[in-house]
Amino acid sequence: MTTLNVLLRTRITVVWVALVAATLLSFWLGTDHGLSSTEARTILILVVAFVKVRFVGLYFMELRAAPVVLRSLFEGYCLLVCVVLLGLYLGVS
Repeated sequence: MTTLNVLLRTRITVVWVALVAATLLSFWLGTDHGLSSTEARTILILVVAFVKVRFVGLYFMELRAAPVVLRSLFEGYCLLVCVVLLGLYLGVS
């Protein structure tokens, strides 16, 4: 197999492509496309951002193979901060 075929089959490459796609989705939504509701767009952008944070932590910071306690703390942190930010945003709007 060629180097390109091997690269395209690795999990990290797939995750990287998903992160790029999520970034493009956030940009597209942020430039007044997709949804008519500004509130729904903002919520979706925040959720996409925290999914990206989770992927970066798990795959590029190697937390996927970390001890269960460390991974659980990271996952809980991502969830907690996302929920708090969404709550603050929805409470203000």
